[in-house]
Amino acid sequence: MNSVVNEKDAAKYIGMSVSFLRQARCDGPTANRTPGPVFLRLGRAIRYRTEDLDKWLEEHRCELVKG
Repeated sequence: MNSVVNEKDAAKYIGMSVSFLRQARCDGPTANRTPGPVFLRLGRAIRYRTEDLDKWLEEHRCELVKG
């Protein structure tokens, strides 16, 4: 089942600040900055699906390769 969370819970879920999420929503994609996750606007409320947050985390995963 897909869960929907508010921005405070979303920030905690991904380990970022609420201000990061707000800035990412307001500014949109910006050069040299990590874009924010996809969000839902329901009237004035902003919500995030945990499925989208998981996808965002996976897309920004880095692996160090020892060579």
